[in-house]
Amino acid sequence: MDENNGFYSALQLFTERALSARKKKHLAARLKQQSKHWLRDWLEAILWAVCMVLLINQYLFQMYRIPSGSMSGTLEVGDMIFVNKLVYGPELLPGITKLPGFRKPERGEVVVFENPAYLGKGPVFTILQQFIYMATLTMVDIDRDENGDPRVHYLIKRAVGVGGDTMRIIDGNMEFRFRGSGEWLPEASFLASGGGAYPIRRLVAQADYAGIEQAGVNAAYLDMGISPIGASANTAIYDEFAFSGARLGTLAAAYPHQLRFVHEERKLRQGWYIPEERVFTLGDNRDNSRDARWYGAVSHKKVLGHALFIYWPLSRMGSIR
Repeated sequence: MDENNGFYSALQLFTERALSARKKKHLAARLKQQSKHWLRDWLEAILWAVCMVLLINQYLFQMYRIPSGSMSGTLEVGDMIFVNKLVYGPELLPGITKLPGFRKPERGEVVVFENPAYLGKGPVFTILQQFIYMATLTMVDIDRDENGDPRVHYLIKRAVGVGGDTMRIIDGNMEFRFRGSGEWLPEASFLASGGGAYPIRRLVAQADYAGIEQAGVNAAYLDMGISPIGASANTAIYDEFAFSGARLGTLAAAYPHQLRFVHEERKLRQGWYIPEERVFTLGDNRDNSRDARWYGAVSHKKVLGHALFIYWPLSRMGSIR
């Protein structure tokens, strides 16, 4: 009996001391919290929020602001959107190996990818840049070029061509030659047959292409030291590929031994072949978009997310197709 009383007394004493210690610890934490300056509390809350946003941006959903009119008709300058980073597999760290995704980019999807012309400064700089950018509510961006302008790290375009396609441009209009087919199919015909449902905006009228091509021929004549024989196009109406195609075609015909002209002209005429694990990205606003026609097909490893939803301005809120 005495042994039981001793055991219960010891247990009671241990419990009282444990509860007292816990209460003292809790009280000390409350006193420490109360002694903090309100500014420190505010800064800690901001830093915690920034870290959480960075983690969400890196692995789940990224907020992105449309910087140019290359997707006008679908996305306008200033639109704020959510991008799904999980679907194609997020990067482990910026510029480092991607984690597995649920699927690969598909034809017709609006995708965000790393600018092929962007020269990164390493993951540490990118994380620091994003941290400062978020912490200052997007007011400070340390990733700038030699002129002090923000460098374009990410681009947003539509995945139009996929692995196995060959694509060319005729008078500003895209044409497909699919794997196993010897025929060219205009993009408009492909969309009309149910191949996709996205808008294409053109700024150059079809009637202007005769003048643009004549301007290219005239440029070739000037290169050869010959006076032009026709009127050039209005400089306000211009298509670089139609102009270059006419110029190179004229030079290749005049100098068939000059392989540089022959190869460049043939490249424009035969189009771009899209290798596997790549997508050919184009702006919906075709005559105001610097896209894969200049920098080539984009590797799946550089495609970072699928554009999902416009959340600002409220008047344009809705899903992205």
